[in-house]
Amino acid sequence: MSATVRPMTEAEYQRWLPGAKAGYADDMVRSGVDAETARAKAEHDFPALLPDGIASEGQLLYTVEDDGDAVGVLWLAEREGDLGRSLFVYDVQIDESHRGRGLGKETMRFAEEEARRRGLSFVSLNVFGGNDVARNLYRSLGYEETAVYMMKRV
Repeated sequence: MSATVRPMTEAEYQRWLPGAKAGYADDMVRSGVDAETARAKAEHDFPALLPDGIASEGQLLYTVEDDGDAVGVLWLAEREGDLGRSLFVYDVQIDESHRGRGLGKETMRFAEEEARRRGLSFVSLNVFGGNDVARNLYRSLGYEETAVYMMKRV
């Protein structure tokens, strides 16, 4: 097992985009957002962030490979936040059949190296509260929670 992270191709982007939108909406629904609102937000957010697709300025889209097979994606962008400028992780996904083998950790380490190459002091991200697998991965790599957003449906 050895993760390689390389720039995403246009064809890979076209295959990734519909599932990424649907996955984002599904994550919101699991977190308590109604399905219609979640779909509308996903349909708004992706074009806003990626107006020119894979060529969108400031957006870094990568394919994760395991021994030459495409098994995941990584989406990064420099972003201004409460703690200053950081490399923000919009999406990191490893195909389910390839999980549990350290590819997610290697992919996140790539993001950290990319931040260093860019002279940035932080890698930041948001993770949905119910995503314990992702939260545990980030904690194992030394990430700390800096804020927790909570809601209660009434």
